[in-house]
Amino acid sequence: MLALFRATTLMLVAGRWVLPAASGEANLKSENVEIHIIDDNFFLKWNSSSESVRNVTFSADYQILGTDNWKKLPGCQRITSNKCNFSSVELKDVFEKIELRIRAEEGNNTSTWYEVEPFVPFLEAQIGPPDVHLEAEDKAIILSISPPGTEDSIMWALDRSSFRYSVVIWKNSSSLEERTETVYSEDKIYKLSPEITYCLKVKAELRLQSRVGCYSPVYCINTTERHKVPSPENVQISVDNQAYVLKWDYPYESTTFQAQWLRAFLKKIPGNHSNKWKQIPNCENVTATHCVFPRDIFSRGIYYVRVRASNGNGTSFWSEEKEFNTEVKPIIFPPVISMKSITDDSLHVSVSASEESENMSVNQLYPLVYEVIFWENTSNAERKVLEKRTDFTFPNLKPLTVYCVKARALIENDRRNKGSSFSDTVCKKTKPGNTSKTWLIAGICTALFSIPVVIYVVRVFLRCVKYVFFPSSKPPSSVDEHFSDQPLRNLLLSTSEEQTERCFVIENASIITEIEETNEADEVHEEYNSQASQDSGNYSNEDENSGSKISEEFLQQDSV
Repeated sequence: MLALFRATTLMLVAGRWVLPAASGEANLKSENVEIHIIDDNFFLKWNSSSESVRNVTFSADYQILGTDNWKKLPGCQRITSNKCNFSSVELKDVFEKIELRIRAEEGNNTSTWYEVEPFVPFLEAQIGPPDVHLEAEDKAIILSISPPGTEDSIMWALDRSSFRYSVVIWKNSSSLEERTETVYSEDKIYKLSPEITYCLKVKAELRLQSRVGCYSPVYCINTTERHKVPSPENVQISVDNQAYVLKWDYPYESTTFQAQWLRAFLKKIPGNHSNKWKQIPNCENVTATHCVFPRDIFSRGIYYVRVRASNGNGTSFWSEEKEFNTEVKPIIFPPVISMKSITDDSLHVSVSASEESENMSVNQLYPLVYEVIFWENTSNAERKVLEKRTDFTFPNLKPLTVYCVKARALIENDRRNKGSSFSDTVCKKTKPGNTSKTWLIAGICTALFSIPVVIYVVRVFLRCVKYVFFPSSKPPSSVDEHFSDQPLRNLLLSTSEEQTERCFVIENASIITEIEETNEADEVHEEYNSQASQDSGNYSNEDENSGSKISEEFLQQDSV
């Protein structure tokens, strides 16, 4: 009998259920045992060979790690398939480690137990697809999303309010125009078109745990026809001293408006919160496209506001919900910058509040600090200063260099860096330094010294030009020396007059000799005179006349 028992015993070998060959049956294999948990649904799976043994079943037990108290796993007793569902197991804590074991059975014969690696259910669990309910408006779709699991789910009991949902929506006629939005369990998708079929799918996420679920089935719905009374658009809220100003756009007159508010944390809680919206004081049945209400109706926190319109034809759908934070909502205007040069190496910058900011008294409600950015106009290197004061001095600058500055106002100790936009850029040049003054003085001195030199050079140049192009009519002094003993009154006479030779009858031979000597001297003098006349461009016969006169004088003496 013992031998027969051994021959028919099922054994687990290397992760496989095996029936020994001595029994005359085919091998039975069970391998790759896996655990799958989706929300609160627990599944145990394994692979078995295609050659199965007749009348073989599988059973599993479980225990909390460390208790040494094995219990039968509900839903997993005498299973003929290769999987079982043990979702009905009673677990008090999904964070405790669980051990499982499984074996094969044939009649009264069983294999040895195969123990599965211990696991923590919460860490193995996957987020399942959420349930989605849709309602349509003309330009929006209302979403009602049930969190994964059931209402009494133990797996996500601590995370039901932490789920955020990612929605992929597209026109049924074109899947290429997909858009993805993140929504709460009760939310709206806006900016749609009337009378269009839209399809969408949703998945749940636990962002802090970086866990993403699987998508739901695809849901489709038609938006309604265009509503007779359009919804207000472009809802905005701002702070004006001790009051909030709610504004919106609307194209028609003769309309009244109503505004409501809701605490933002309620959107995180699953369920319908339409009855939690409250009326905003001073914003009911108003005819203007704005309303003013006191700030003290809101404590610190995040809120949503919405507006709808009414006229004789009916009431519009609610506008797109606008989120605002009471702590960071004030509008901060950019400051005004002024800058002046103090010395050659420093600039003084003054920051002051704009007129709009002073009127709204933002700096009285929220202490401000100023972020000042300073840089050289030709450089990208910036100096950044963050101070509560409004006067800044930037030293160690270059003389005669242009520097620029801009600034913005920030709320002090605000982690979100809520602040204004940057002011207009202001630029200023530094004063000239000592080196510049030295060069300036040297330049002036050089200019003063160069003026006489230039005048002298010009005068010399003009003298040369006059000498070359406009020569003097007075002969040189060397010429005057030769003419100092004789009259020069005939030097400039015209040479056009014909010259004639004169003959004289001389009786005294001694006088002739003397006259010849005199003539020889005159010829020499005449030759010199002729050369001087060529230099001046005029010819003179003065020598001939002089010679005639001398002859006449000698004749007169002789006659006497």
